[in-house]
Amino acid sequence: MNDTTPRNPDDDSFNRLRPRLQGIAYRMLGAAAEAEDVVQDAWLRWHGTDRASIDNTEAWLVAVTTRIAIDRLRSAKTQREHYVGTWLPEPLMDAPDDFGQHTPSPEQLLERADNLSVAFLTLLERLAPEARAAYLLREVFDADYAEVAEALGKSEQACRQIVHRAKAQLKDEKRPRQVVPHETHLKLLRGFADAATRGEFAALKAMLAEEAQLVGDGGGFVPSFGRPLEGGQRIAQLYLALSLRHREGLRYEVVVLNGEWGLLRFVDGALESAQSLETDGEHIVRIHSQRNPEKLARIARMLGRELHVVTPPVTNTEPGSS
Repeated sequence: MNDTTPRNPDDDSFNRLRPRLQGIAYRMLGAAAEAEDVVQDAWLRWHGTDRASIDNTEAWLVAVTTRIAIDRLRSAKTQREHYVGTWLPEPLMDAPDDFGQHTPSPEQLLERADNLSVAFLTLLERLAPEARAAYLLREVFDADYAEVAEALGKSEQACRQIVHRAKAQLKDEKRPRQVVPHETHLKLLRGFADAATRGEFAALKAMLAEEAQLVGDGGGFVPSFGRPLEGGQRIAQLYLALSLRHREGLRYEVVVLNGEWGLLRFVDGALESAQSLETDGEHIVRIHSQRNPEKLARIARMLGRELHVVTPPVTNTEPGSS
């Protein structure tokens, strides 16, 4: 039977802009479910507003979404002050259909990774909510200052100053990002995953930079380090210990996380962590390991897998955790 329900052009307009709104909200909050809530709130306000009073639909929706996200982020920052251990953003895994093919092109990866990577989102945590919004709208979503001003409810000159200060702050904190061919990144990750599975300590140590860091987020639910683990040898020892502990039950899978090649780690078939690895082209220099089961639930659902969790909740570290 054919659906004869008339199409609502207003809904069509909103759905066309939904990916942009979702992208803004996710980059603001670093959490997919919270971003969806923000977009849903924007949709409700859209439907409760006299459409004839809106001159520019996109500008209006971007402004509303940004304001809601700013309010949510203010609340979230207060909560994150009491977060157990290190807070990392919820990772997003790309499904094959997101690119129309199973292997994204280098151009597609570069476009997404530059402003979607876990490292980038973690860096944005240094900015206050309004500064984060202004920076994202201007530098990532290419909004002009009139649009930024409308979203923040400030003058264009004030927004220029906010963006300038945000860029300076991020420049002071940001580590130089080396452009590494994605084939090189992928080859290094596959080699690292293989060595980690087999527990080959020498190979692991050789692939890790001497000053490498591992940053873990367990959220108080699973063991994780409260501060970054420093040193390639120590990190290699950690991966070796995990291999010895779980043996045949340990498996790694290379996937696209936040626009970059990353690793999923499984223990006895259950998802244990999502790992984003930064490299200089020769060595792995930093690993962000997301182990908080609340932040892995979406990926586990996509895969149809269970989560590997530790109960009862823990609030400190233990040897061999990552």
